Amino acid sequence: MNQPQLIGSSGDSLREAFGKALCHWADHFAFAVFDGDVAGGTGVHHFRKAFPQRFFQCGIAEQNMMALAAGFARETGEPAVVTTFAVFCMRAIEQARLSIAYAKANVKIVASHPGMEVGPDGASAQCLEDLAMFRAIPNMTVIAPVDPLQVHCATRAILEHPGPVYMRTGRSPAQRFLEAGQPFVIGKGQLLMAGHDVTLVACGSVAFEALLALKTLRDQGTDAGLVLMPTLKPLDTELLIHQAQSSGAFVTVEDHNQLGGLGSAVAEALARSVPCPIEMVGVADRFGESGEGDELRHHYGLTSPAIVQAAYHVMARKRSLD
Repeated sequence: MNQPQLIGSSGDSLREAFGKALCHWADHFAFAVFDGDVAGGTGVHHFRKAFPQRFFQCGIAEQNMMALAAGFARETGEPAVVTTFAVFCMRAIEQARLSIAYAKANVKIVASHPGMEVGPDGASAQCLEDLAMFRAIPNMTVIAPVDPLQVHCATRAILEHPGPVYMRTGRSPAQRFLEAGQPFVIGKGQLLMAGHDVTLVACGSVAFEALLALKTLRDQGTDAGLVLMPTLKPLDTELLIHQAQSSGAFVTVEDHNQLGGLGSAVAEALARSVPCPIEMVGVADRFGESGEGDELRHHYGLTSPAIVQAAYHVMARKRSLD
């Protein structure tokens, strides 16, 4: 397998890519967008300008917005897209659970500013628990795309999907490293490179850090692999089992609490199939702090050097089990 392109070009943030994707797919799908007075922050200002008749401003009333979107989807038979910041989804979790997921309403909740993306706004606005919450809700599909191109493809996929979806985007400029034409399928991961020593598994915008770690590991002689796992639920267990049989050691990478997110999902899947050592690179069960994005990623160890260190640690654990 050829080594993938390891240094991408800086491009749109994931939220801007999402707003533009909505405009692109608007002529292909009948849907409406519901906004919680943050269109400038979620990227849907592009859609608001281009399709004002399909844009509903709900104000700072996220609970009402969730219920309204569910009612729209059920009455019209068309998908409803709900957009706000990830932390504001937490105040509407009851409506997301009952009005949307329990009712199997065709609503797509798309949240910007997840994880450390809020930066200087600090702990009160940094949402490190959303993947755990939405993974635990029955009928809910959970997605965290890795780059702007994948956001574009994932937006089409969720509009085609007949049920409830929670999808993360992000506010920081994102590195595009996937090539055009690479398919996005809900429930499927992407083996970017195979490896027999250790497998990195990443979701969201920090997947680029995993890509940099992959380069470092391979330059140092480690036969490392990388799986992009943008769908956390349903998880691509088949791909994980294949890599477990190949490498037998994993490092998960996510901008989220280590509890309940990608690391937990991978550990749960492998514990039921091919148990093997796992290290989790994420926030170690604590609240965030105020700081710029790069500062926070270094502070919480969400960087390529930390991923490399975790890889060597998990390989040592694997050897101790032999």
